[in-house]
This record gives sequence, structure tokens and C-alpha cells, in this order.
Amino acid sequence: MRQIENFIAGEFVGAASGRRFDKRSPLDNRVIASISEAGRPEVDAAVAAARAALRGEWGGLATEQRVDLLYGVADGITRRFEDFVEAEMADTGQPSHVMRHVFIPRGAANFKVFADVIKNVPTEAFQMDTPDGRGALNYALRMPKGVIGVISPWNAPFLLMTWKVGPALACGNTVVVKPSEESPHTAALLGEVMNEVGIPKGVYNVVHGFGPDSAGEFLTRHAGVDAITFTGETRTGAAIMKAASDGMRDVSFELGGKNAGIVFADADFDAAVEGIFRSAFLNTGQVCLGTERVYVERPIFDRFVAALKLKAERVRFGRPESHDANYGPLISQEHQRKVLSYYAKAVEEGATVVTGGGVPDMPGELAEGAWVQPTIWTGLPESAAVVREEIFGPCCHIRPFDSEDEVVNLANDTDYGLSTTIWTTNLTRAHRVAARVEVGITWINSWFLRDLRTPFGGSKQSGIGREGGVHSLEFYTETRNVCVKL
Repeated sequence: MRQIENFIAGEFVGAASGRRFDKRSPLDNRVIASISEAGRPEVDAAVAAARAALRGEWGGLATEQRVDLLYGVADGITRRFEDFVEAEMADTGQPSHVMRHVFIPRGAANFKVFADVIKNVPTEAFQMDTPDGRGALNYALRMPKGVIGVISPWNAPFLLMTWKVGPALACGNTVVVKPSEESPHTAALLGEVMNEVGIPKGVYNVVHGFGPDSAGEFLTRHAGVDAITFTGETRTGAAIMKAASDGMRDVSFELGGKNAGIVFADADFDAAVEGIFRSAFLNTGQVCLGTERVYVERPIFDRFVAALKLKAERVRFGRPESHDANYGPLISQEHQRKVLSYYAKAVEEGATVVTGGGVPDMPGELAEGAWVQPTIWTGLPESAAVVREEIFGPCCHIRPFDSEDEVVNLANDTDYGLSTTIWTTNLTRAHRVAARVEVGITWINSWFLRDLRTPFGGSKQSGIGREGGVHSLEFYTETRNVCVKL
């Protein structure tokens, strides 16, 4: 069983209180790690270390020196690739191929991409006339914002944590990371890499714990934290925003979603089925960009439901390292109970259960894990709880539609606005619908295809701000103007 400590000022340290909590495997519910729970003293120490690094060696580095160090971090992750894969599989239980081809490579890429952005991004300069005819010159400076509090989620822990840490460090900030209590491994492992490549002490810090009356609350309320970035559910985001209002600190939020998939009758049928299958069921449905509402044009509705049912029933449950398995568990038994409660609620509200709706039969010790079946419903009104509320599990409701206006109104009838995926061979219509759907990111004939230079974020209750490429700089830097009288 692993012992995981807080990482503060380049050292792994326990909590003064001695408090610890267990991390259980989602595969079989056995305890796989004991984690030190940071209290106020550890959060204070982490923030102080981050502030000292800003005023010390890290703050004195030239941009090129920071860029070289961040490339070193990316290379360090690659050198220890198997360690990161193993750590992420231990926390999430998700298949090895997802870790190897998506989550861990993207985590390393986040450092290189944002190192390149900060190295190449221009700033503004303006010449202006003055009454004496001599003129003036204005130019902009991008300065680090300071100490950034990073609150990262458990569904793609390493990818989403580095999505924040990468640009924060590229811009010259320092960070205090509070990973989810369900996924502590890779945040701690990254601390080892930071030391190996020579990142100055205090630049990257990790405090473990929970939300209220624990590390999360202590960090978000800390007066020494200059800005907070968070990915997670909307209710938690609202609480963090209230904490951040004390001191008028900036926030960047990527929050919940109830994303729609739209399939027109002229779509490439097989590609659309495969795309919706991925968007509804990848990572056991634990993807903020995932599709839980599917709208299919009526002429192909029955055929589409049957085809998606067939794919959902072909998933192979098992351990992440197994070559025969392609489907993992939910993150925890607590989350399993939540998802299963929605499965029961769907039946209570009159859903037709096309497939799934329960727990698969698992052999041996795996029977104790957080497994659920991929589930498809039809027949519910838009007012049903499973149509309106984010479930964050492998499930979707499919409804037919008859016109473009109807489906746009259905897609927009939600408090959320994170993403949508549209399937059609009529690109004129695709562009038209994409402009009408009220979300932060729209995919046409694809899903989860990401260019890290593009703006990413949600509308409505799905978030505040945009990250990605130069858009991340708006949050992670302060832009200052210098006016020079000539």
C-alpha cells in the first residue's frame, strides 16, 4: 500500500495533525494508498513556499529559461511514462489504452504546448499623437498573476491537472494543487519529476484532502492565493466563487454539463453511431464533455437506437491491464450509488430501458468494485431528471426530432452550455446549427478532437472564462500598459 504525502517546497511532508485518509481501488474496493490530509498549517506552508519562489529564483528566470525547464518536465514525464500510466490506472481503474494514448501523453503535451505559446505570443504596442507633436509610445507587458490555486478533478486527473499547471508555470506563476481525494497519485508523482528536472522549490506544491473544512476550503479561502482555477461540478464552483470574492480574486471554472448530441438523417450512419458511442460511454461516461442527451432525426431513429444498443452491449469489463478488457469501473462506490440512483429514477419516471440499467456480473474480488452497465433510455419527457441533471455516468437518453428548429431548441433547453456534437453531411446546415447552439465548444462529425491552441470553456452554468493557447494567458497573466512620452 502506497504512502502519499503532501509536496511542499520540494519536499514530501506529512500533516502536523497526523490525519490520513484511504484511497480505495475502484476495481475491487480494496485500500491501495494512505494519503496525508493537509490542514491549515500545510496549506499555509504551501502558499508561503509558492510566494517565496515567485520572489526568488523562479521569479528571476527569463522566459527562455522557463521554457527549457517546462520542456524538461514534459520529457521527464515521458521518461517515467509507465509510472504515470500505472498511477493513473490505480486511481481510476480505466483501461491501459486510454492512459497510454490519451491521458498521459496529453499531460506531457500540456507543458510543451504552453511553453511554446508563452515563447511566441506577441504583446501590443501603439504610437499616439500628443499636443506637443513629439508623440508617445504605449506597450503592453504580460506579468505573472502570482500564486495560483489549482483544484483538479478525478475523471482525467493528470490531463486536467496539467492543463492548468502547464500554462500557469509557463506564464511565470507558482501553483498549489489540490487534487481530488479520489486521484492523488499522479499529482504526487509529478512532484518527483519537478525535482528531477530542477524546477525550483516552491514552484509546484500539492496539498491533499477534501473540500469543506479541509485542504480545498483552506486553499480557496487563503488570502495569499491570487487566483483559483477549478474543474468540477457547478455547485462546488459556486462555493469556490463565493470564497474567491473575498479579496476580489480571479477565477477560471470548467463546470458541469448536460451535453447534447445531434444526429441528422443524412449523417454518415456508422460514423455517427461510433461517435455517439464514444461521447456517451468513454471513460465510463465520466467526461465533462460527454453526451447524455442524444437527439436523432426521426427517419433513422429506430435504426440508430438499435445500433447504439448493440455497441453498448459489446463492451468488455475487466482490469485495466487486461488486453481483453476495454471498459472500466466508475471512480468509487459512492459515485456508483449516485449513478445507480439515476438509473432507478429513470425507471420511476417511465423510461424505456433499451439496455443496461444495472451492475454487471463480475468475477471474484471484482464484484466489490464500482461497476455499472452502459445504459440507454428512450421515451422520457424533457422534464425528466435524467434528461435535465448531469449524471456523469455511462448513460444517455435518445429522443427523435423532426426539424432543425426543434432540435436546436431542445439542445438549448438546459442550464448548462459546455459542448455539443453534430452529425450531418450537409456542412451548410452544420455551420448554421453550430452557430445557434449555446455551448462553448461544438464538434461537427467528430467528438473530443482537441487542438490545444483553441479556446476551451463553457457557457451558462458550465463555466467562466476560456483556456487554451493564448486564451489561457488572459487568466494566468496580468496585462500592464507602459506609456512612454517621447
